[in-house]
Amino acid sequence: MMNMTLERPEATLVTAVAARGDRDRELIAALRHGGQEGAERLLSTYGDRAYRLAIRITGNARDAEEVIQDSFWSAIRKIDTFRGDAAFGSWLYRIVTNAAYQKLRSTRHERAEVPLDAVLPTFDERGRHTAAAQDWSRRVEDPSSQADLRMVITGALQDLPPDARAVVVLRDVEGLSNPQIAAALNLTIPAVKTRLHRARLFLRKRLGDAFEASARPWLSAGSPRQAVA
Repeated sequence: MMNMTLERPEATLVTAVAARGDRDRELIAALRHGGQEGAERLLSTYGDRAYRLAIRITGNARDAEEVIQDSFWSAIRKIDTFRGDAAFGSWLYRIVTNAAYQKLRSTRHERAEVPLDAVLPTFDERGRHTAAAQDWSRRVEDPSSQADLRMVITGALQDLPPDARAVVVLRDVEGLSNPQIAAALNLTIPAVKTRLHRARLFLRKRLGDAFEASARPWLSAGSPRQAVA
């Protein structure tokens, strides 16, 4: 950490990518060797991130845990099918995502999905927003609003269709690039960009609606002087 300020950012990135690749090569070798070590390495390296993806898609901890168990066991059994055409992490994320989608299909009757087109911001014929944009940046940066903000975003993520939800989580939570997401979800890069853009518009609208609703009591009450009178 002490030397990071002396290094160029691109050099630091190259070092980080190299370290990631080295760790995955050791992990892959351990998995192919068999035994407990490979499973333990897989869990310690990707367990938390895979669980975050699974719980965002499935919406509850019980299903996410089952998804991780099934997908990790599948990855261990199928490790010899991994050819290195994509990064190991992308290969694993695809297995996790498919398992999560399968879990959702088996329980789809328990939750009705909101059609994304019905809740996206509206646009005019020139592609511009028809509603006036509100600046909520101060509210977002306000520490006292962070708990409410997390609740709104969590709820909005759960209302996204699973395919859009997976793209957002991989991009904005896990920090994967668009090509990595495309490989993980078996999509084209333009499809990833489209889903990400639409999902972000939905999340922005949901956030704006929440802030607007929280401001209404103050607006309806009038000024402090009027309230006292």
